[in-house]
Amino acid sequence: MNEIEALIIKINDLLLAKYGIPERALIPPDPLDLLIATILSQNTNDGNSYKAYNNLKSTFGKWDEILEIPDSEIAELIKPAGLSNQKTKAIKNILNYLYETNKKVSLDYLRNLNNDEIVEILTTQKGIGIKTASCVLLFSLLRNVCPVDTHVHRVVNRLQIVNTKNPEESFYELNKNLPQNIAHQFHTNLIKLGRNVCRPTNPVCVNCPLINECTFTGKNLDNKNNSQNREFLLLDNI
Repeated sequence: MNEIEALIIKINDLLLAKYGIPERALIPPDPLDLLIATILSQNTNDGNSYKAYNNLKSTFGKWDEILEIPDSEIAELIKPAGLSNQKTKAIKNILNYLYETNKKVSLDYLRNLNNDEIVEILTTQKGIGIKTASCVLLFSLLRNVCPVDTHVHRVVNRLQIVNTKNPEESFYELNKNLPQNIAHQFHTNLIKLGRNVCRPTNPVCVNCPLINECTFTGKNLDNKNNSQNREFLLLDNI
């Protein structure tokens, strides 16, 4: 075990003591369901993306039905998630790719591939980046992969687990040293910390369970500052 792995385990234990073990869905979501839900979650809040996802699921019995529907109709259904034209193109692009490649609109074949192969396949499609692909790996395919959003990126840099400039760099650096069987709890609890305590500005460091491990020079020790309690929807619960 190297120094970074040991630090991650220590941080994970402290987060578990604070937040507990996050619940997981008893039955993981279908990978294509998860992919579409993740595309819809980009640049919006959980409530809006979940509403847009439910609009699609309640309208179409199968994803391949969307292939014959005009983009404008899809965009209207997913309007609550914002960027509806852009997200419509991303969704229809991956559905068309699957049909043209496999004659079947499904991502089940990914189950037989390794993580790098899956990331490469998904990220070659427009509108699908590393974070979206890694969410499919973690939440649907149950791989030990930690997606990195802006919250996770910020926290792991403040803790000096990584020293990177953007979430994509953080993803690769973090997952090089990620211990086995902790990705889901580590990812989820880092987001809780990032949303409620370790905020971009005015963090609530006095309420942080990691304060003694953190080397962030901009600590805010004003105990008048209250942390938030912003709940969020885990993608494996779609």
